[in-house]
Amino acid sequence: MGGPSAEREVSLSSGRECATALRGEGYEVVELDAGPDLCEHLRDISPDVVFNALHGRWGEDGCVQGMLEWLRLPYTHSGVLASALAMDKQRSKEVFRSAGLPVVESLIVDKSAVEAAHVLAPPYVVKPNNEGSSVGIYIVQESANAPPRLDAAMPAQVMVEQYVPGRELTTTVVGGGDTDPGAVTVTDILTDGWYDYDAKYKPGGSRHVVPADLPREIFDLCLEYALRAHRALGCRGVSRTDFRWDEARGAEGLFLLEVNTQPGMTPTSLSPEQAGEIGMTFGQLCAWLVKDSSCNR
Repeated sequence: MGGPSAEREVSLSSGRECATALRGEGYEVVELDAGPDLCEHLRDISPDVVFNALHGRWGEDGCVQGMLEWLRLPYTHSGVLASALAMDKQRSKEVFRSAGLPVVESLIVDKSAVEAAHVLAPPYVVKPNNEGSSVGIYIVQESANAPPRLDAAMPAQVMVEQYVPGRELTTTVVGGGDTDPGAVTVTDILTDGWYDYDAKYKPGGSRHVVPADLPREIFDLCLEYALRAHRALGCRGVSRTDFRWDEARGAEGLFLLEVNTQPGMTPTSLSPEQAGEIGMTFGQLCAWLVKDSSCNR
């Protein structure tokens, strides 16, 4: 847990909660804040399983997964390739598009070009191509006369994506095999604005309606698209797929935004909350991930 990414604090919270839950399920747990000496610590501990509660770069993008494969330590969640693909929003869109899944048009553009002029007709969204948790997201409104001024911490190249109005929906997949729970349910995320970092993690930042009150067609499409996206990327363990739905356009207004291979893991996070809808407690979900762990993922 922890690590050096922009999502360090969220990962520490996930790690603490998962460790507590796993102890409640009878496991012996060692909590490890991932730093430059991670490899040496893992060699010293020699665990039976590594529970990956890292979020963001280095923990969610295939880097730590590759190290665990090298050490031959079984681990949870997705493997090297699926993790790397999912973390790269533009490349994952290419996979989704080839699988016949609906995605929003987007470009990878130099930060300087985005600040110099509108590279898409407003409204559009600017965000990093390889960070999660809505870190560094800018919404350029239709009325904007000038392009956005981006924070200095934004990368040299960013994603510029057409803005889709409507509702924030999300679906968790638990395993992708025929005997696994699969796509469990849909949550409608209600906020006063964009579902950004504060809305995700600060108390009162958002409200979750689960199961979402949606037309049956849209609900079922979210389940279908999430499972297809999970399989198209080659995900393992638990993933969570985020959608935007423009109600005025019906099924044509449902777009897949991204797949999270390391979704938040606290008892009130979206994925554990959804697992609860199929009778899976937080402890049981964590234990399922441990039992599902392996190398060669």
